[in-house]
Amino acid sequence: MTGQSAVTARGPRVVALGGGHGLAVALRAIATYATEVTAVVSVADDGGSSGRLRRELGVAPPGDLRRCLVALGDGRDDNVWPKVFEYRFDTGELDGHALGNLLLVGLQDALGGLDAALDAAARLLGATGRVRPATTERVVLKAHLGEERVGEERVVEGQVAVGATTGRIRRVELVPADAPAHPDVLAALAEADQVVLAPGSLYTSLLPVLAVAELRRAVAATPGVVVQVCNLGPELPETAGLDALDHLRAVLDHGGRVDRFLVAAPGELGLDGDRLAVGVPAAGVELVTAALAGPSGLVHDARRLAAALSDLLESA
Repeated sequence: MTGQSAVTARGPRVVALGGGHGLAVALRAIATYATEVTAVVSVADDGGSSGRLRRELGVAPPGDLRRCLVALGDGRDDNVWPKVFEYRFDTGELDGHALGNLLLVGLQDALGGLDAALDAAARLLGATGRVRPATTERVVLKAHLGEERVGEERVVEGQVAVGATTGRIRRVELVPADAPAHPDVLAALAEADQVVLAPGSLYTSLLPVLAVAELRRAVAATPGVVVQVCNLGPELPETAGLDALDHLRAVLDHGGRVDRFLVAAPGELGLDGDRLAVGVPAAGVELVTAALAGPSGLVHDARRLAAALSDLLESA
């Protein structure tokens, strides 16, 4: 049994890459149609509760890992754990910390490793998939701004600083550049039927995952179809002035593979339909448009996104 018939028989294996709220929304969608889900999360965060725990305890920043675990939770009304994980202190020395972040740190110490902590937390939450960091090494995000050829390049380090910059980001990378990919991530990509590049912070969530060279090569070699889900609108100031095609080109310019580019229609970033219709196929990528926005128009609707992604899987 091969191809689509094999996928139908056992159910689809889906790997989703990114970070933050965008990856969480994608995971809620993917969990409705995939049999196996692996969330691959950027660990370059150095702000907020995650940044504090990273600096003070030397742990991987837990915030995006926590958010993904909650997104994959079973959603039962009687399951109190998602609410517990998302509870945030607002007074005293714990002010600003999410309880789930502290639980992940404590589980890691008690169980002897991050993977064991993530798996234990997943069981508490009734998660339908697993969550893994993109890399097993402590990394720092570095962004190159401006135009190197005219001597105006500027370098910014740290995820918070990169996300707050008002300059045009040309390229991002990780320090160290040879940070190894998590072995579970490589194994999941080798067997994936679909790989989803999630919406969200382009330069501070998605591209830091693809900046892990070993992981990027695994995405290039995966047997699955790689789908980039475009943002609904700009994330200021990080992607000010970028349209949908610019988002695709940023991924391709960083060595990422994209087979299908999923764009909301109508959508603020895809207003120039002619530019998309010409530019996306010219990049060797198939353009797919669908109604993806929720009622506010600011975030993706998980049900609509699930329908679009599952349709792409069936048509592969």
